[in-house]
Amino acid sequence: MASDLSVGEELTYVFARTTGAMPSAEMIESALHLVTSVAVQTIETAAGAGISRTEPGGARTTIASSAPLVERADALQHDLDEGPCIDAWNRRTVVRCDDVESETRWPRWVAAVSSLDLRSSMSAPLVAGDEAVGAITVYSSRTRAFTERDEGTLLLLAAQAAILLDGFRAVERAGRLSEEVRGALRRRDVVNLAKGVVMGRDGTTEDAAFAYLVSLSNRDHRPVHEVAARVVDTAQRRNR
Repeated sequence: MASDLSVGEELTYVFARTTGAMPSAEMIESALHLVTSVAVQTIETAAGAGISRTEPGGARTTIASSAPLVERADALQHDLDEGPCIDAWNRRTVVRCDDVESETRWPRWVAAVSSLDLRSSMSAPLVAGDEAVGAITVYSSRTRAFTERDEGTLLLLAAQAAILLDGFRAVERAGRLSEEVRGALRRRDVVNLAKGVVMGRDGTTEDAAFAYLVSLSNRDHRPVHEVAARVVDTAQRRNR
């Protein structure tokens, strides 16, 4: 799998982690939870707030919320692929739902959320660079709960959340790349061990030993590192 990080970015990540300059995914997630708490505290009519994102596999999920009720309301939008959060995310604009009971834009979500004590919502996109990376949503138990001033507040919080969420994604990408690098090193080590086995067994050169492994790989239609592992395993069993 190709990585989204360059070698330079990977080195920067490794250096930052060793020097403590890059926060962990857990720290960023805690900061996102703090953003949802601030949203509830600063927008007086808000009963709860949540931040949605796309997981590496492509599914939408709520990464931070101020209450379980928010997670359920968000999850319904993610599962149904409709709702104010989804529209704000896709259209990159603030989307308000003033009254769930009279709302017609998202009929499936409105029907599903009717059992929850939520009557209005407001969502803002999280935009990092040229990409919408998620959305922040506040919910209220009152109809027409949010004002233009609340909209401005939510946009400010969305800007901060977007920075945090983009950092979270960078940590995830760097972690995946680090695992890929470790895997590549393990495969290289196995091939080197196998070359040593063949050189000692056949009294041949390193290049000839590697050519032998490649020939086995072609014959068996298997990657060189798998053939190498088999050669090493066979040698170890014989030496027991």
